[in-house]
Amino acid sequence: MKLNYLNLTSLLLLANLITFKAAFAQNDHPKKYICQQTASPIKIDGKLDERSWKKAPWTSRFVDIEGNKKPLPYQQTQAKMLWDNEYLYIAAVIEETHIWAYQEKKDQIVYLENDFEVFIDPDSDGENYYELEVNAINNTFDLFLPKTYKKGGRAQLKWDIKDLKSAVSIEGTLNNAKDTDKRWTLEIAIPFASLTNENVPAIIPVNGSQWRINFSRVNWQHEVSADGKYARKRNPETGKVLPEYNWVWSPQGIINMHFPEFWGHLQFVGSKDKKNTK
Repeated sequence: MKLNYLNLTSLLLLANLITFKAAFAQNDHPKKYICQQTASPIKIDGKLDERSWKKAPWTSRFVDIEGNKKPLPYQQTQAKMLWDNEYLYIAAVIEETHIWAYQEKKDQIVYLENDFEVFIDPDSDGENYYELEVNAINNTFDLFLPKTYKKGGRAQLKWDIKDLKSAVSIEGTLNNAKDTDKRWTLEIAIPFASLTNENVPAIIPVNGSQWRINFSRVNWQHEVSADGKYARKRNPETGKVLPEYNWVWSPQGIINMHFPEFWGHLQFVGSKDKKNTK
């Protein structure tokens, strides 16, 4: 059967609609986090020992990006957040039995190794959003997207989060395949004033502001070479790298983080307001 252009377009639209409906069914209740304001300074050292961090609630444990269609992650991840007049603070504890990372140059494609990722849409419109990736040696990759890939957006890889602060602490030994590690802890301070470019002004939150945000953890099956170096595991028959695990805070319903409409909700509250988180 021959398909003309209109029929092909209709089929593509139908396929996209089915994908969207399936994702929406998996994520009709995005997670919500109530972010408390901190009155005391936060030192970015990867240790989370400030009183404000100890009082901040953890998110629920991360799940598979597709939600309940897939098994729960075999390694746990949780995050928490705080804010003050200048920064959004993010902390994550990442359980990892083998902690490895070799990409040490700024803006290398960090997700080609295990990483932790942050996606932020300050005005919640599904456009003009920001992505940050960090690995276990605290190397970062950040970008800006004026619109989603499905709408023809192109990532601006030269964009940087100006004055970003981040730090990692490790319980284990980095790049040592001979032992078993426990976890790595990541601490981030993102200046509100840095979430901008020449066409998009920075949005400084106040009590009651709501943003969209999500977190993703990319985790690869690994193998170890004769010289003891970690690498992504390959299918011995095809030679292709095995697919990664994608573990997230608020499930997307599909294997694609670039649907901001499925991200979780971040609500900023003043230091005197106390509410619950999911």
